[in-house]
Amino acid sequence: MSRSPALGDATDGHRAIMIAALLTAYMQAVNISLPNAALLYIQGALSMADDEVGWIFTSYIAASVITVPMARWLAGRYGRKLVFQLSIAAFAVGLVLAARAGTPLQFIAARVVQGAAAGFLGPMSMAILLDASPPARQARFSLVWTVTVLLGLLSGPSIGGWLSEYHGWPSLFYISLPIAAFIFLAIEVTLPEKKAEQKLPFDFFGLTTLSLGVIGLQTLLDRGERMEWFNSAEIWAEAAVSALGFYLYLVHVLTTKDHFLDKALFKDRNFVLSSIMYFALGFVLLPTIALTSPMLDEILNYPADTTGYMAIPRSLALVGALILAGRLPQRIDNRLLVVGGIVLIVYGNWRMLGYSPLMDWRPVLVAGVVQGAGLGILMQALTKTAFSTLSPALRPEGAMLFNLSRLYGSTIGIALVIVFFYDNTQAMHLALAKDLTPYRVAAHVGGSIAVPKLAMLNDAITGQAAFVGIIGQFEVMMIAMLIVSPLVLFLRKPRPIE
Repeated sequence: MSRSPALGDATDGHRAIMIAALLTAYMQAVNISLPNAALLYIQGALSMADDEVGWIFTSYIAASVITVPMARWLAGRYGRKLVFQLSIAAFAVGLVLAARAGTPLQFIAARVVQGAAAGFLGPMSMAILLDASPPARQARFSLVWTVTVLLGLLSGPSIGGWLSEYHGWPSLFYISLPIAAFIFLAIEVTLPEKKAEQKLPFDFFGLTTLSLGVIGLQTLLDRGERMEWFNSAEIWAEAAVSALGFYLYLVHVLTTKDHFLDKALFKDRNFVLSSIMYFALGFVLLPTIALTSPMLDEILNYPADTTGYMAIPRSLALVGALILAGRLPQRIDNRLLVVGGIVLIVYGNWRMLGYSPLMDWRPVLVAGVVQGAGLGILMQALTKTAFSTLSPALRPEGAMLFNLSRLYGSTIGIALVIVFFYDNTQAMHLALAKDLTPYRVAAHVGGSIAVPKLAMLNDAITGQAAFVGIIGQFEVMMIAMLIVSPLVLFLRKPRPIE
């Protein structure tokens, strides 16, 4: 396919391809967080239990993690246009199924379909965008694609809150259907088919064993609270599947010459350490959204649209910091930016520990902006550090693994913070309500107390316990960043990326 010499000289076809690729990146990212500000509506409509809410996010992300490694191979073997259009069609089916779901199981299954399709759409949209752009501007368009994905992730709560408040929660999914239709038609008209010249083999055993490990661990974390952990045979089975999958994958990596991740990736110190820190970044990025919106909705009683609007400052700070960090002079040691980003994230989460049921909107805004700025700086700094010492031949696979580390960090983070949230809430409720009986309360208030009033007092204690539980999870995320922060000391000084 011919390349345009410059963006300004691009043909209409190239522009259409670029627009379609960026819209795809935005659409698959925004659908991760769109339900966030509408959780109360979705939960009520589907009679979804509190411990099932996290599945709305983890099912989508975990399905994406599993399918991402196959995108490049499928596109090369069967044609990128065919695979891309089939993925768009599957994504649209997932949207319709989610909007029409009547039970939690149907809804989660629809989210799995969306996430599996999104796992193909994400890397393929970037590949198509770069293929349609001139070589001199590919680095710039790579940044544009990254910013587009972040805008999708971060604008989801704002859009979802407004739509659910005024048009009902199914509109969250219907709104993406016209976008999917436009992308499908634009690709059909403008994108030529392209296959790999040689049909390369694919490491299905490696992907299968890794997927078993991921699915087993994710299901264990999602179902553990409901099934009372290892008192359940199901949890033991899921733990066994996960352990076996990760064990077989590790043996496969150590004993097999070729598999879908090149071993040379793990010999580059900067790439490995940056990927670990990127995992921790993902552990903070989406779980913060997953906790903040329910806190505002359910405990502080903000309307869904207001909850969504309060996510905007954090989003702007993150994207703005990422762009500014990318424009800093090359002579600045990138490791200093890594340290600066971690410091801001930790400080932002530390401010979240001071949240109170009596606060107004300002502490949430300030803490979100500080954390968002740190996340933006750290994302850009880790990307530069990871790929500055990596061989150009390894960068396509490296980009896939690097982004997988963030995605998996997010899905594990959401699962863990929700597990600890409910455990902490229950423990705190027991501590606060242990003396809550009609006789003990009456002794303190100097008179009898009716059962309805006792129930109201119990509701108040439940709200207090939930608030303490949420603050505890902000502390968990802060500790996660502190744990990985010493890795900065082992990074080599990055060299300019070729």
